[in-house]
Amino acid sequence: MPKSDQVLLDLNNPVFQEDLFSLGKEETGRVFATLRKLKRLSWSEVHKDKGLRWELVQSKRGPGGMRLYTIRITDKIRALVCRDDQFIRFLSLHRDHDSAYS
Repeated sequence: MPKSDQVLLDLNNPVFQEDLFSLGKEETGRVFATLRKLKRLSWSEVHKDKGLRWELVQSKRGPGGMRLYTIRITDKIRALVCRDDQFIRFLSLHRDHDSAYS
């Protein structure tokens, strides 16, 4: 049973999967390195991590009005995510950082 602050990953969104599968081998490896990092962190560590840069997206809301966030996956890719209890739900990947906010 996971501890209450442990981050659990939800990678099942079809848009996220399409984005992930369209990446090249090197980019995919870097994305998976970040996913492994996230899996080891607590939620409080995710919010504090300067490399991930957890940021609120103020311009839109997710499913059911959930707040949306972006995190830095690589130096070139950000992910659009939402938090649902212990889960970080990945919604999409963005090579153009600005597109993650609009």
